[in-house]
Amino acid sequence: MKSKIKQKLWRLLGSLLIASSNTTLIFAEDLNWPKHGLDAQESRFSPIRQIHAENVSELGLAWAKKLSTIRGIEATPLVIDGTLYYSLPWSVVQATDGISGATLWTWNPGVDKAVWGRKACCDVVNRGVAHAGEHIFASTLDGRLVCLKASDGTQVWSTNTLPKDGDYSITGAPRIIGNNVIIGNGGAEYGVRGYVTAYDLKTGEQRWRFYTVPGNPEEGFESESMAKAAETWSGEWWEFGGGGTCWDAFAYDEELNLVYVGTGNASAWPRTWRNPDTGWGDNLYVSCILALDAETGELKWHYQTTPGDNWDYTAVQQMILTTLEIEGKERQVLMQAPKNGFFYVLDRATGELISAEPYTEVNWAAGIDQSTGRPIETPNADYSREPKDIKPGPLGGHNWQAMSYHPGYRLVYIPTIETGMIYRERDRHGLRPGKWNVGVNFDNPASQSNTDYSGSLLAWDPVRQRAAWKIAHPNVYNGGTLATAGDLVFQGNGEAEFVAYHAGTGQVLWRYFTGTAIIAPPVTYSIKGVQYVAVLAGWGGAYGLDSPPSGKAQEYFQEGILYTFKLEGQGAAPRLTKLQREIPDLKSAGFGVDIESANKGRNLYFDNCVFCHGSVDGQGGALPDLATTSVAYHKLWPQLVLEGILARSKGMPAFKGFLTDEESSAIQHYIIQETQKLYDEQSQ
Repeated sequence: MKSKIKQKLWRLLGSLLIASSNTTLIFAEDLNWPKHGLDAQESRFSPIRQIHAENVSELGLAWAKKLSTIRGIEATPLVIDGTLYYSLPWSVVQATDGISGATLWTWNPGVDKAVWGRKACCDVVNRGVAHAGEHIFASTLDGRLVCLKASDGTQVWSTNTLPKDGDYSITGAPRIIGNNVIIGNGGAEYGVRGYVTAYDLKTGEQRWRFYTVPGNPEEGFESESMAKAAETWSGEWWEFGGGGTCWDAFAYDEELNLVYVGTGNASAWPRTWRNPDTGWGDNLYVSCILALDAETGELKWHYQTTPGDNWDYTAVQQMILTTLEIEGKERQVLMQAPKNGFFYVLDRATGELISAEPYTEVNWAAGIDQSTGRPIETPNADYSREPKDIKPGPLGGHNWQAMSYHPGYRLVYIPTIETGMIYRERDRHGLRPGKWNVGVNFDNPASQSNTDYSGSLLAWDPVRQRAAWKIAHPNVYNGGTLATAGDLVFQGNGEAEFVAYHAGTGQVLWRYFTGTAIIAPPVTYSIKGVQYVAVLAGWGGAYGLDSPPSGKAQEYFQEGILYTFKLEGQGAAPRLTKLQREIPDLKSAGFGVDIESANKGRNLYFDNCVFCHGSVDGQGGALPDLATTSVAYHKLWPQLVLEGILARSKGMPAFKGFLTDEESSAIQHYIIQETQKLYDEQSQ
């Protein structure tokens, strides 16, 4: 009975009230989506309910537009006064009319694909832009933070955020915090030192910077926080940068004036590499939630979700700020579902652990000690002496895909991942510039877990710390979520479907086939009294870069498309292109295989190529499986691999200086060998 009353109240509220940019409820005709997570608390809950559970079946396409890209699209569009602002691969920014879909302007930062395609561990994606006043703020893969005029995309200022040396990059969306814009960076896989920086909105001048891990002690520490952090490391950890990069998650509590920052994995992954003297150390502040003073960047408190991170268990997943009634008391909380598989509820003023329970399959820890806040590691967690099948794997139980929170149902909607990996520590080596330096082997199939790779949409009760309902997905990688006062949850998936679920029950109420699989989160907005729901479709990212989508989506070319829907929409659907993958007969074309070279090439392939192109099995993701490499390209192999003749057009970087002629040839022999096996199997 109480649940039904609550539903009615939320429906009434949604029909009467619209949220402004600071979440204060006001009467208004139009509703913007002004911030990355809709509000500074990153709730991704919209109070408009013109589209609701009873009429969502009438949802139709308002308009759609192709985006001239085949790389992963992870951006959350902003909607400001009828205009959508969003980012695309290679950090391109575009403005589009929210009613018609007409392109208003495009800004291309001119990222050098020959250089920066190699420095992006997990595709050349960008997760969105920020807005303040008359300006749009964007980050670029090559490390710039730029201010653009919202009216026409003209650049106002640009500032470089990266040091001169190191394989840093930026894929995250900036955030506006007061008079500052903040941004982090990526690159932990390549051996860099993480930090987050605040810049003045008007000038781009640096206001403060907080490093997340300590540097070389001989160079001095930037703050007392860094000096204390250094006590949790041993050996010469700075050789590998340390990691702790802030590549995605931020939230802001205006009342406390605290900005919350999620930090990434350690570099390298094995804790024995970072702590050779002890084999153990918390390694602050990797895999942490940090509460920083928004004006000064001073650390107020931290909570480390995975002390001494050993598995790429980042805490860079979205944080949601809200109020929960816990044991009869209203608590101001921060909620996060990081990679390590546990859902955390923290007091956001103090960082006190309120509760933590597993939301996906976990075998590296038996639970979280309530008194210390530390995980209770199992014997299976240690792979320093022998390989271990550990769950979750490096994709985590939840990755960057946004979750949302419905305050009426008090449920969090999480795009979960159910995977594992066989972790095997490799022989220690020094820092290898331009290459992955993670310290584990990826020589397929040895790295494959017994876990069936899958995903789900999970409705999680953060008070009771248990699932309310769950929808299984056949693919690991699926889109972020949007919750609305219309009793709806929207999510795209790896099967190229955009789906509306009942927020309370998980019942499927509507679905639409998009052709291109969706990993980005949807948004909703209203213009002239009409509610729209928009989502960017574009397969790629950490998993989709080298792995295919699922189901019917495998039949189609995965090109980027922006879809926008409204009630009784009758827009023209874009023409989808059927995908054709051909395995060439290389033997008939005169290509032979030197077995010794192919054996050497296999190891080189899994050390240099697998992260982008996946296994040589004819499947492929956003980037082509190299089993489909044509005869013509095989004839041009040295120019392709070493000289980078496709760098400018397709982003395939030159590997001269990273591979010798002999090593490049060995990789080709391995690919020829595997390609011919596939061709012969298909011909039988």
